[in-house]
Amino acid sequence: MTHHLSGGVVPGKLKGKVALITGAGRRIGRALAVALAEEGVHIVAHDRRIRESETIKVCEEVEGCGARSWKIIADLDKEDEYESLMTRAFAAAGTVDILINNASIFQSGTLREVGWEDVKRHMHVNAWTPFFLTREFTRLAGGGKIINLLDTKITGYDRRHAAYILSKQALALLTKMCALEFAPGFTVNGIAPGPILPPEGKDDSYLDHLVQNLPLKRRGGTGDVCDAAIYLLKADFVTGQVLYVDGGKHLREEEWTGS
Repeated sequence: MTHHLSGGVVPGKLKGKVALITGAGRRIGRALAVALAEEGVHIVAHDRRIRESETIKVCEEVEGCGARSWKIIADLDKEDEYESLMTRAFAAAGTVDILINNASIFQSGTLREVGWEDVKRHMHVNAWTPFFLTREFTRLAGGGKIINLLDTKITGYDRRHAAYILSKQALALLTKMCALEFAPGFTVNGIAPGPILPPEGKDDSYLDHLVQNLPLKRRGGTGDVCDAAIYLLKADFVTGQVLYVDGGKHLREEEWTGS
């Protein structure tokens, strides 16, 4: 009896696709832009105005990999800037096949300290804007793939960043809702990184004591996040999933407060 296999990850499958990556100027966004460019993906690199010089450098790195690049600047908490972001991306590149909602803000504040403006800004940038871009993408494209960058802390509670966690919880729920709403033409998945990079203003020593609580007892790197993204972008039969790239952190139940 002959079994015919279908599906699976095809080498070179992403070559020639166009990806819009928000927050592409640095950190995980930059790593994703370069990793996808190495796969032959052309990159629309977005970031906010104060990151413009870094975004230009990312575009140069992308082109060094043999892919094309376009720079788009928009602050994701300003409606008059982000509401045209997707149409500008299509106008620049001709099409968009992939949307990676990577940009986010991360500000401290416990439940006792946080104010409505803190919550509103985090929700706006970290949840509403990714959803808005997703909806625009599905309106303008015939089909495609969407990845939302989450955080392993969505399985627990980071008491020092209450507004941030609320917003990432909302984006995790939206990931599942959008996977249903925009099927079958679009897949929508999430990646939840753990200790990959220290927060801005901290050095690598910040992560040293954190990794001791991980089952794998080591930190990851941006390459681990990129590997997860490339898998999800090549997989046609996966949607509504969250890949935890966190050394097993989400399996732990103890409180995760950071420092």
